[in-house]
Amino acid sequence: MKYKLLHIHTIGCQMNVYDAERMAGGLKTIGYELTPFPESADLIIVNTCAIREKAEQKVFSFLGSLLTLKTKKPDLLIAVGGCVAQQEGRKILRRAPYTDVIFGTHAVGRLPRLIEQAELGIRPVVDIELSEQIEESDFFLKAVSDESISRFITIMQGCDNFCAYCVVPHVRGREISRIPESILEEIRDLVASGVKEVTLLGQNVNSFGKKQCLCSFPELLKMVSRIDGLERIRFTTSHPKDLSEDLMAAFRDLDKLCKHIHLPVQSGSDRILKKMNRKYTRDIYLEKIAKLRQFYPEIAVSSDIIAGFPGETRTDFEDTLELIRQVEYDSLFVFKYSDRPSAPASRFSDKVPDKEKKARLDELLELQGRYTLEKNQKLIGKTEQILVDGFSRKSEKAGEIQWMGRTSGNKIVNFTCNSDTGLKGKTIPVRIETAFPHSLRGTPVKTEPE
Repeated sequence: MKYKLLHIHTIGCQMNVYDAERMAGGLKTIGYELTPFPESADLIIVNTCAIREKAEQKVFSFLGSLLTLKTKKPDLLIAVGGCVAQQEGRKILRRAPYTDVIFGTHAVGRLPRLIEQAELGIRPVVDIELSEQIEESDFFLKAVSDESISRFITIMQGCDNFCAYCVVPHVRGREISRIPESILEEIRDLVASGVKEVTLLGQNVNSFGKKQCLCSFPELLKMVSRIDGLERIRFTTSHPKDLSEDLMAAFRDLDKLCKHIHLPVQSGSDRILKKMNRKYTRDIYLEKIAKLRQFYPEIAVSSDIIAGFPGETRTDFEDTLELIRQVEYDSLFVFKYSDRPSAPASRFSDKVPDKEKKARLDELLELQGRYTLEKNQKLIGKTEQILVDGFSRKSEKAGEIQWMGRTSGNKIVNFTCNSDTGLKGKTIPVRIETAFPHSLRGTPVKTEPE
């Protein structure tokens, strides 16, 4: 088999990172090996995100940068996949006519065949068909070659919630769950390759299995927790309306389940939540946060908030600020609202001016920044169990060996250790000594793991 080079440029969410691994695994079967250098590649895949306007702009900016390379290397194949490919289809050819393959979110498993067609000169190849079922065989094509100790696992795809601002149901299809046995087999394979932590992915993991009468998500977590060699389990994302007490109890009962939940609220105003079609109220959300903390008082909570949703008044925005003060999140992801094709909110007329959206975003970040730092400072003097990811990015600058890992609550911890080998993938106790707005610094209690 002829040796060919593949470069994947991924934009967007954790699910896109997972899909990129599947792409690499599938294309390996027809002779492609990964390269970090696009100028060396025989095939470049742009793995896209359409959830926000800025992400879509990045896609076409990167595609534009490939024109010069394509001119120098006419045989270079350029493919566009992911959500923008699903959303735009053949329209991509208007802006980047040199694109050879366009494949949608459900076509990852068919990618090797599509590339083979392009290699034969059948261009452009376009496949944006949405399937009504999951082909489990498509999920065993992952190229585990970077020795990561943490991996993503997609357990379901699509969404049935149809939030007014969101394109996911339109670009990833309706909600469908994978078979639990297949998920468990994939995780066992990863653990056998050295993986210590998995993050289970879905647009709404809380509704896993409901449509197909499979096991519930808490039941799946219990099965995953019984896998020997796996040390930590994370998951994202949870829709508040489907957050059950059984899932809350899992944080208390399952030692391997990390004590962190990402629970997007999007707004603190009931009026805006109704316009967003979120299907819960402010009080229901706050009740669930309170119940979570009853089951596990130290649980770390993060969230998403949209600044400047159409029709958001200053009063609505003040409700959101007050909700942040009540919850005191560990961290917060804040985004300016942007119109997305196919999303109902794009047709709402009462848009908030961009200048005001930016001002509200800054105000949200400033408020949350205080709580994040306070939460971090409360950890000073405590000893946290850290799963070591590898060397810290600061190692070279500091002129010393620095390592980086995360707490169960998903906080980044940097620490110095004399050893330059053997720590990656180990869980070690680290005493927290300094708190920063986005990270912590500490000292290992023992230089050697137990």
